[in-house]
Amino acid sequence: MARTAPKEAKEVVIDGKKVRLTNLNKPMWPGDGITKAGLIRYYADMAPILLPYLKDRLFIMSRYPDGINGEMFYQKDCPGYAPEWINIFPVESPEVGKTVHYIVCNDLPTLLWLANQACIELHIWLAKIPRINYPDIAVFDLDPFPPAGFSDTLEVALLVKEALAQFGLTGYPKTSGATGLHIFVPIKPEYTYQEVRDAVEFVCRRIHAVFPQKTTMERLIADRTGKVYLDYLQNTRGKTMTFQYSLRPVPGAPVSTPLTWDEVRKGQINPADFRIDNIMTRLAEVGDLYTEFLNPAQSLRKLIEVIQ
Repeated sequence: MARTAPKEAKEVVIDGKKVRLTNLNKPMWPGDGITKAGLIRYYADMAPILLPYLKDRLFIMSRYPDGINGEMFYQKDCPGYAPEWINIFPVESPEVGKTVHYIVCNDLPTLLWLANQACIELHIWLAKIPRINYPDIAVFDLDPFPPAGFSDTLEVALLVKEALAQFGLTGYPKTSGATGLHIFVPIKPEYTYQEVRDAVEFVCRRIHAVFPQKTTMERLIADRTGKVYLDYLQNTRGKTMTFQYSLRPVPGAPVSTPLTWDEVRKGQINPADFRIDNIMTRLAEVGDLYTEFLNPAQSLRKLIEVIQ
């Protein structure tokens, strides 16, 4: 990806919608020479692959106005200065005592506007509108705590794959882009967050029971040392996950990248292998590994019945 110095600001018109792009020279990954222009260009290039996964999902803005070395803040509510063409979806939020107007990113203009707000990461709900209380993705979030490393996480991921297969379910692994691994399980939106979370917890506890020397479900971080944390709590209404192909705010500009199960099994990969400067090459080589993810026909029914 070219990293020549761009103009500081410009306006583009896409599908009749004006998007003003500002502070294009601002460093976002200072150590890697990547500016906000590079951030915007990445999401523009990835839009044809990304947008089908983002469609009809609630977006939480994680903003890095001064790059990855500056302060980050989350923003759930669509700001008042957003263009009127930005699609929003209101959600009653009892915990804050108000209605939150979430952005829904269904098109390229919205994606570029979000990138211009220095939204490095794609933090997305696990349910689609209008059925926002019924997730269509179940998530296993595997996080290693030193001295456990990514190779240990891959080993645990294979146990998740085997456990899911016992219930007729297929999971899709991807790097978190940081130190861990996510396994996304596309499902029919027929169960509540609580039911989905209980199902994921059940599988995690079975794995921990057979592999306690390398896994943990301890809530206290200090008690996770040397283990891979099996996190099922991400399956909670209002929580978000970093979606596939999201950039991450760490040096090297890694990308949360789908993996094949053969890659997981061989264990010769590292999250830092997949970055803003080589993800297009990988896509050209292996394609989009999450394509079947878009048409979930899987049901948690068999797993739910076992729990009940």
